[in-house]
Amino acid sequence: MTIALHILSPEGTLVKADVSLVTLPGLLAPFTVLPGHAALVTALEAGDVRYVESGAEKRIHIKEGFAEVKDNVVTVCVEA
Repeated sequence: MTIALHILSPEGTLVKADVSLVTLPGLLAPFTVLPGHAALVTALEAGDVRYVESGAEKRIHIKEGFAEVKDNVVTVCVEA
């Protein structure tokens, strides 16, 4: 099972991929989303969004943003 990851910025889509996990820079601490994660909406602080796509770890640095997790879809709206 995978997660559909969408990272969006005012400039456009930065990432659109099927991933096995994604780690987000939460306000209190980084947290990891795996398939089947409970639904949530949260603010993000500056840091790296890390994700594993086809077995390779990738990352993108963000300044801040928000994330929504719902039905194995992670949508991240960021200032990159």
